[in-house]
Amino acid sequence: MLHSHLTTLNAVSLILNLFQEEGCEATTLLAGSGIGPADLGHSDARITTQQELQVCANAVARREEIGLELGRRMHVSCYGMLGYALLSSATLGDALRLALHYPALLGTVFKLRLVDDGQRVWLSASEYHDSPALAAFNAEFCLVSLKVICDDLLGRTLPLLGARFEHTRPGYHSLYSGAFQCPLAFDAEDNAFAFERRWLDMPLPLADPITHKAMSERCRRLNLEFTGRQAWLGRIRQLLLQQLDAAPGLEGLARQMNCSSRTLRRHLQALGCSYQQLLDELRFDRAKQLLADEQMPIYRIAETLGFSETASFRHAFQRWSGVAPSHFRG
Repeated sequence: MLHSHLTTLNAVSLILNLFQEEGCEATTLLAGSGIGPADLGHSDARITTQQELQVCANAVARREEIGLELGRRMHVSCYGMLGYALLSSATLGDALRLALHYPALLGTVFKLRLVDDGQRVWLSASEYHDSPALAAFNAEFCLVSLKVICDDLLGRTLPLLGARFEHTRPGYHSLYSGAFQCPLAFDAEDNAFAFERRWLDMPLPLADPITHKAMSERCRRLNLEFTGRQAWLGRIRQLLLQQLDAAPGLEGLARQMNCSSRTLRRHLQALGCSYQQLLDELRFDRAKQLLADEQMPIYRIAETLGFSETASFRHAFQRWSGVAPSHFRG
């Protein structure tokens, strides 16, 4: 799937910090993401979900259970203005409903819902459409971090009645007990954890109506900016996707976007990417789809993606994936 959503550098920074403690170089974890060490110093930097997932894939390749550890480190303070708005909410229910109202600021790759059956409430994460290889990682990271947020907001541990996951029980499932001290289920319909309904009405210790109003307004404005950038990036991707066989170049794309090439380049830099990175991402995704059809010759795939020579496509695919097209197909 092509990712047009934006997110913050929070998760990427957590990954780098965690592995730095183990002596792993940042460049290893950032490989293939298009994120440079210099980008990490910008507090308001935005990256695409695709870039974040690449860093996550690099982390999972080193430790498959890393999602559980990362989730435990994703405290409410990691969410900037949204975190302050949540902390100053009147009740846990108010805070959770606010968080679910701003998924872009929360940086989730799931659809989040509160499902109330009258006795218990399930905080559900479903409709995952990204890399299947990262499904378990993302579910673990999401649910553990949501549990940590609840604990942070309450100032105490939220007792859970149960937790369930869409993925099959992993070999390291014994580690789940550190985050979910409750009955566990796998191969479920969604990813979710449950707690008694009464906790939704629990007053938060740091509630402050004046601060909450101010922070909520800032979240609203930030969300408008965020979603506006997402729509803009989505338009760029759609235009490039329609022209993979004859890419327009930065100048041509700028004309199609009704802006100058300088403006386009500046906006892309603000998003943490470049014209070439976006084009490569789209070509790579399309190449993997075309290679699945074993009847389609590699030279024809190269032509479809706008490469004048098959050798150029082979070299590009090797750079993107680490393997030759024939190996990927095999």
